[in-house]
Amino acid sequence: MADPPTVTKVIARTELGANPVSSNDCLVIIHSLTETLLGKRIELGEQALVIGRDAETDLRLPSDAVSRRHARVVPSAQGYVLEDLGSTNGTYVNGRRIDAGRLYRGDQIKIGDCVLKFLTGDDLENEFHETLHRMAMCDGLTGIYNKRYFLRTLEAEIERAGRRKRPLALVLFDVDHFKKINDTYGHLAGDAVLQGIATRASAEIRQTDCFARYGGEEFALLLGDADLESAAVVAEKIRRLVEARPFTFEKLQIPVTSSFGVAALDEGLDAQGLVQRADERLYAAKRGGRNRVVSAA
Repeated sequence: MADPPTVTKVIARTELGANPVSSNDCLVIIHSLTETLLGKRIELGEQALVIGRDAETDLRLPSDAVSRRHARVVPSAQGYVLEDLGSTNGTYVNGRRIDAGRLYRGDQIKIGDCVLKFLTGDDLENEFHETLHRMAMCDGLTGIYNKRYFLRTLEAEIERAGRRKRPLALVLFDVDHFKKINDTYGHLAGDAVLQGIATRASAEIRQTDCFARYGGEEFALLLGDADLESAAVVAEKIRRLVEARPFTFEKLQIPVTSSFGVAALDEGLDAQGLVQRADERLYAAKRGGRNRVVSAA
């Protein structure tokens, strides 16, 4: 995922067989700080749908990051068009800030701290259930695994490693001074940093590894068949990638560093013990000055 560019007047895309509006089209909320909104399905029809914080809007998103009347989805002969209504924080489609643009199947719309996915087509029901299934495993903001899925995988991998007598390592890391980033550049910029870190870190991760957003600005990486030393090498590569160049949000250049704690599975250590050991080393990295990897007590 590239760093988001500046405002785009119209989203340009060529798609063969694009469908006009239909009664099946909908939006699904795949990320929100308001848990009761997650998975909510919003049917689209022949009337415009206004989205905002105000109670009078058609889709209310109760967040200070959302303007009272933030955006609207308007049906047309060519399909649905998303329009920003002069919002304070902007409306984004697939990471691009837009004034107005056509929506296409699978587009992800970011309004404040909420992410919605546009679904359309004859197989919409399958897409909807697939989206819900993916939500059960993945973080809606970054696209990597969520904490719930990670913890399930951790238990299974510890049992597997013990049975096969294979090494297993855990890396926990987070963004240094993340609150300062939010306070200085805004929460949407902070979200862009998290998305960018997930993208950069994924470049160093095997498909068999489990990479997850563990908390607000904290990430977890479970490395199968990896000992402490090799896991520390991976952590150092990710640390350098994060530090290598600033993250871009619109015209802002945001320098970021991160701190890492690395632990390996010892005989008799359970999931809680492995996480605690990695977490202790993460905090040791923080106490030691940040922007470093700690893999020893």
